Amino acid sequence: MVKIKPAPLTKKAFSQAIQYLCGSDPDLAHVLTILSPPPFWTRKPGFASLIRIILEQQVSLASARASFDRLRGTVSPLSPDRFLKLDDARLKSCVFSRQKTAYGRNLAKVIVDGHLKLAALETMDDQTVRSELLKVKGIGPWTANIYLLTVLRRPDIWPSEDLALAVAAQKLKRLKVRPTPQELENLSMVWKPWRAVAARLLWHYYLEMVSKNKN
Repeated sequence: MVKIKPAPLTKKAFSQAIQYLCGSDPDLAHVLTILSPPPFWTRKPGFASLIRIILEQQVSLASARASFDRLRGTVSPLSPDRFLKLDDARLKSCVFSRQKTAYGRNLAKVIVDGHLKLAALETMDDQTVRSELLKVKGIGPWTANIYLLTVLRRPDIWPSEDLALAVAAQKLKRLKVRPTPQELENLSMVWKPWRAVAARLLWHYYLEMVSKNKN
């Protein structure tokens, strides 16, 4: 069977998908009622975006953004070969942990050596993209899914390992306990084939929850 690469999500399709999801799920419709539509969060394809997603593993977005901004201030343009020239001290000053330093260097090396061609991912179907990325040490299911969702803009990607999605889903669906990744995966099935749009709605809701808790 020939695998077909889904068309990247466009702003028009994004708006249509929001209306579809909110028309079929009262809880998602509630998000749209109390908040403006979520931003069409996207990132540019390439090494820099993948490094940033690695930095976001198991830390706050603000912390990852600060580290990434320091990195961009240290080396610009940010490319695999330039990244490999940075020593431990320079990366530590950018708040790279030892583990993420190793992950970043490994990613840069496999790209420089030609084992991973990021541009080629754009023509592959979701499963093949995920398979190619998971071959790289330091890239797990969450990182691969976030790249698929935000960079390649695939419409039906659902990062079930994402903590913010779990927290938002628990609150929005009035669940007694936070759903496990498998429970979150099961919950998402009703939002196919627009789960990436549902994720953006839930992230939008989560950020509003965080903002209210700070005030």
